[in-house]
Amino acid sequence: MGVTADAPIPQNGPALSQEEMERAYREMLLVRRFEERAGQLYGMGEIGGFCHLYIGQEAVVVGIGLAMKEGDPSITSYRDHGQMLVAGMTARGVMAELTGRSGGYSHGKGGSMHMFSREKEFYGGHGIVGAQVSLGTGLAFASAYRNEDRVSIVYMGEGASSQGQTFESFNLAALHKLPCLYVIENNRYGMGTAIERASASKDLSKNAAPWGIPSRKVDGMDVAAVYLAAQEALEHCRSGKGPFLLEMETYRYRGHSMSDPAKYRQRSEVDEMRRTRDPIETLKAEMTKHGIDDAFFKAVDADVKAVVKDAADFAVTSPEPDESELWTDVLVGE
Repeated sequence: MGVTADAPIPQNGPALSQEEMERAYREMLLVRRFEERAGQLYGMGEIGGFCHLYIGQEAVVVGIGLAMKEGDPSITSYRDHGQMLVAGMTARGVMAELTGRSGGYSHGKGGSMHMFSREKEFYGGHGIVGAQVSLGTGLAFASAYRNEDRVSIVYMGEGASSQGQTFESFNLAALHKLPCLYVIENNRYGMGTAIERASASKDLSKNAAPWGIPSRKVDGMDVAAVYLAAQEALEHCRSGKGPFLLEMETYRYRGHSMSDPAKYRQRSEVDEMRRTRDPIETLKAEMTKHGIDDAFFKAVDADVKAVVKDAADFAVTSPEPDESELWTDVLVGE
């Protein structure tokens, strides 16, 4: 079966260079501040429908993003804003889509859960639990069929990891040795239900074991740990050995969506995670130990604040889609 979830990752020296730490800090802070502003706009009525925030989980997408190569496609579920920003989609375009404006990536038609960018190889944003797993496997199939040096990154929550189409995808990917990295973002809770009450599997990293897919369980609150695991997994997929599964043990600070009061967990649990495990503060402490001074953090904070403010201003002042847009991007059968 190859690498198991318990095998140590070989490491010589620091996991991240100073340049990588600085990039990781900036990207995690951008995701955090963007999501906080999106939450504010939702409360003001500027964003309608559902809105699922990524606050707390930033290390997962940023660590994997550091290890990806240009051209690697990615796909995820409805908690998708972080993946969009790390994929290189602009804060302006993402926020404008959240507010349903014509300047958004799906011209105001997709909202929070359904926006795409072919240019950035980001394929959604999917509202159906687990739907993106089979689609992402299809992206990997296309890469293999065309002999492209690309690995498909497929994000899913712990709830989607128990879906039937997920296991069908594991089977197909293993059978054809597809270059597909499956990432379970286990933030402990589905829509109000703890994973212990929803899954008979007590170790999600081993869910693909029946198909011989190697895996790892990773501290998803540590961007360096994510990066190391992603490097190894992506190399495995890229070298023709087939798919790999990573279970990221992470945590969301907010409710499942903006409409979730999150009464199924104690406030003290959330506070403890913020105080002891926050991915941004953990990285900041590590960077300080390596001699990066406060001037860097202040400069990045100011820059990110300006980017997010600009995105929000653009989003609320952009025009809404013209009525003619009702008839575009629609498939009509005869």
